[in-house]
Amino acid sequence: LVLNDTRVIHARLRGTKAESGGRVEILLLAREAPRKWSALARGLGHARVGAKIRFASERLAAEVLQRRLDRSVLLAFSGPDAEDPSRAGEIPIPPYIRRGVADASDSEDYQTCYASRPGAVAAPTAGLHFTPGLLDALLARGVERTRITLHVGWGTFAPLVPEDLATGRLHPEFYEVNEVAARAVNAARRQGRRVISVGTTSARVLESVADARGHVAPGKGWTDLFVLPGYAFRAIDGLLTNFHLPRSSLLLLVCAFAGRTRLLGAYEEALQKGYRFYSYGDAMLIL
Repeated sequence: LVLNDTRVIHARLRGTKAESGGRVEILLLAREAPRKWSALARGLGHARVGAKIRFASERLAAEVLQRRLDRSVLLAFSGPDAEDPSRAGEIPIPPYIRRGVADASDSEDYQTCYASRPGAVAAPTAGLHFTPGLLDALLARGVERTRITLHVGWGTFAPLVPEDLATGRLHPEFYEVNEVAARAVNAARRQGRRVISVGTTSARVLESVADARGHVAPGKGWTDLFVLPGYAFRAIDGLLTNFHLPRSSLLLLVCAFAGRTRLLGAYEEALQKGYRFYSYGDAMLIL
């Protein structure tokens, strides 16, 4: 099993525009420099570069440095909490769960039991199905596991737009595969054992660092890999994944792995039998 050990940060901030008092909702995407983050901003409207944002915590404020073509903004934070603005935030649960308003339980419920590296703005949800006891039981049956990291960001959950299809690339996300993980995956392949990706994020990382023979190299960086039907998978033999939103890069990746006809049949059965979809929903294992 290949697990993504990223941990979701408190990336959703709620504030007001300093000039008008209008409400603003910020979703942190990636730290680009000390005190500077790319973000999505709902409610910012046509606010100009230089606009100020206030937060309930007096320890944090922000200024719009740049508005970008991809609909994101670059923010510069100030105040005692500027080095880590997530201290003033909340867990960014998806908008279809309680309209995106997190409660105290989400701080743990929206994390995998092995989440250890803060940096994601959405959970690698296939991993939510595991408990420490289940992982131990799998290990007792000879199912080994290793960890890689992909800090889930906009590239994973953003709705697809024509530009994505035209360029064949997604918004970049940071990943890391250490030497221990690379050795474990390569050893499994040499020994004829299956490499099962827990989630589409783990799959994208492995496919990003695998060569044509499926050999995985350690490393870290940014991946914008966009897996479409017709893609030839090199590094994984199986995939555990949730049921995904239509018109998403996640669904296209699963369709590429399972085949469109097979996948649509599985989704039809899931609908008939009342399976739950999306982040807190059920999962499917594709072998």
